[in-house]
Amino acid sequence: MDQLLHLCADVFLFVFIPSVLWRLSRRTIPIVVIPILLGIAIAVTKYPVEAWGIPSQYGEDIGWLAVLVLAFTAGLDMWQFSDGSDPNQNFTAPSMGRLLGSALVALGVPFCIGSALIYFYFLPLHGWETPHGSPVIGAMSIGLCLAVSALPVLIGVVRELTPAERPMGQLALRLAVVDDAALWIGLACLEFAAEGPAAFHGWHITQFVAVALLGALALLSSAAAYRMPHPPMWVIWMAVPLWLAGGAWASMQIGLHELIGAYFAGAVMPPKWVRRLPVEQVGTFALIWLAPLFFGHSGMHINGEALTWPSVIASFLLVVISITTKMGAVVLYPPSPDMSRRQALGMGTLLQCKGLMEIVAATILHSKGMISEFAYASLMVLAVTSTTLTGPMFRLVTKRKPAA
Repeated sequence: MDQLLHLCADVFLFVFIPSVLWRLSRRTIPIVVIPILLGIAIAVTKYPVEAWGIPSQYGEDIGWLAVLVLAFTAGLDMWQFSDGSDPNQNFTAPSMGRLLGSALVALGVPFCIGSALIYFYFLPLHGWETPHGSPVIGAMSIGLCLAVSALPVLIGVVRELTPAERPMGQLALRLAVVDDAALWIGLACLEFAAEGPAAFHGWHITQFVAVALLGALALLSSAAAYRMPHPPMWVIWMAVPLWLAGGAWASMQIGLHELIGAYFAGAVMPPKWVRRLPVEQVGTFALIWLAPLFFGHSGMHINGEALTWPSVIASFLLVVISITTKMGAVVLYPPSPDMSRRQALGMGTLLQCKGLMEIVAATILHSKGMISEFAYASLMVLAVTSTTLTGPMFRLVTKRKPAA
């Protein structure tokens, strides 16, 4: 009975209150941001919410399950965006080569510049030392967080654009899909690099079974795409939890984070199956009604003593580095060759949105000891700030001057 009361208090604080504030703000503040700010406020003020049983064990489990679902739906989202022409589109549709090239530039420039600046100017600061692994791994971990785009949050942002702005938003989503895939691949590579040769020490039959399971999921999906392109809906719904649980379990067994396996499982599901699933509705429900428990608890896990004025200043320097490098990279090599400077800047403002993906990545890196308490706190502030600024910055950059 006590556990249920604690869960109710948890839900009231991190789900109900943020939902009310989100609606009072007319949804101008992203729903991801509010529970994080509440959690950070509790961490900084050290308010004794433990007396209410917060964070509750049930809340931890529900929030974690919601984020697993969001990682899985992020993988599914790879198959959701068509490259068809839109009547409002006033730029040439990019070829696949141009699209991938632009996505890699938009990811690589912030990653390289960010990693270098972190290594030379941030890691020498007190409290920023990498707890586990080399400074290079620590710098690259933070650089990866600076470079990513938040696909799930960006989907919501694009949904609210006007019809004239929607083609640009859809193109930004296609670039963000590449960012999203690169994030999870990068996290896996960094985790293995941080462990070094020890990553493969102690491997037994379970680990090899896990690797085989990941391969089997991909092969089964490929075979199903050709042999069962239109199965009954109950078959698809039966496959979803099996793919999700199998991917998460397998990645955990080989020493990677469960979310990486959940994303992989979603990404390899047959595209024709995915297009019949209510991916957007499930993702929205998890994002608004379940995942705030995870966001709020993540904010509470910040060491309040790490949010000193120097770390706050460092956080806003990270915001500047992240925004300028991402926007500069898109302007340098836009996805469409005839895209105007204003359109490229607008695309950059959408892609600089960090949101959920950076929060999840920072949480994984922090739990693995690959970034410090100070870096984790700064990345959380970066995620909140960049996500909040996305809408206003996009409207400012794309606002047309009135005709004379």
